[in-house]
Amino acid sequence: MSDNKPTILVVDDVPENIDILTGILKDDYRVRAATNGPSALSLVKKMPPDLILLDVMMPGMDGFEVCRELKADLSSRKIPVIFVTAMGEVEDESRGFAVGCVDYITKPVSPPIVKHRIKTHLALYDQNRGLETQVQERTVELEQTRLQVIHRLGRASEYRDNETGLHVIRMSHYAYCIGLAAGLSRDEAALLLNAAPMHDVGKIGIPDSILIKPAKLTPDEWALMRRHCEFGASIIGDYAHPLFQSSRSIALTHHEKWNGEGYPNGLKGEQIPLFGRIVALADVFDALSNKRPYKEAWSVEASLAWISSQRGEHFDPELTDLFLSIMPDIMKFMEKYAEDQGPMVSASV
Repeated sequence: MSDNKPTILVVDDVPENIDILTGILKDDYRVRAATNGPSALSLVKKMPPDLILLDVMMPGMDGFEVCRELKADLSSRKIPVIFVTAMGEVEDESRGFAVGCVDYITKPVSPPIVKHRIKTHLALYDQNRGLETQVQERTVELEQTRLQVIHRLGRASEYRDNETGLHVIRMSHYAYCIGLAAGLSRDEAALLLNAAPMHDVGKIGIPDSILIKPAKLTPDEWALMRRHCEFGASIIGDYAHPLFQSSRSIALTHHEKWNGEGYPNGLKGEQIPLFGRIVALADVFDALSNKRPYKEAWSVEASLAWISSQRGEHFDPELTDLFLSIMPDIMKFMEKYAEDQGPMVSASV
């Protein structure tokens, strides 16, 4: 069917030359034509062809400049361009290849050569597009695998002290909301959302006798408990991918405090990475407002009062203000992923 034919754009300022090429190609291809460079570029924008036959010697914008424009545009740079020209000097051909053409056909054209060259370069173009599609599909699969690894490890850590694992879901969405409010792009906030579940993966290395102890920890037990940040960073490892870099940073720094009295490294203020500061807020709010082995759930009001009291002490003051200003968004996720834990209790701060 003609609808399945590849489209060839013929660009030449001489109508007779366009007619010759159209006559050669019309049985096998859809042929479109332009008589100058600007018209050709406009056509490519509107209806990208599969291949372009481009004259070099045209008034105004010559073929070299048209090819440069095509190759500078991400939407058209991969379309094969074949120069069709009477210019056959080596210098001319070198200049053409330098600006991005894939081949040369000299005038007067030979129909068999035109057909053969077009067939060859369309086959290469199709092959390259197929390979690019495969690479994109594999890249998506790899990214999904990375996300699954991160989420499964985060889930594993929650099995140690939270049967449902809803904590990581809630606090990750809280972190996402805070990130957007702090000016992160959608992609950056999504990276935060996907990395945040790894914040407590180091709890895998903490004995159950400490992790789920329903009473106050001894100094020795607390010292071991604090090491879950370092354990988490070690479990995640030091890999170049942003998802793993962000997850490691969050695991290591989400218990640092704005006033420098946190752990494990006593970082202060903006020494603490932004993702770590955001997750600190999200994690503590969720811990306060939900039941834990050592405490009942606090009311939202009591939780927010304590968060406010720690502005500039435990938490980044600007992030604290942003967090308090987006509580309607936070509450949506709190209600959507709520635990079945009975009534919340008030708490004195």
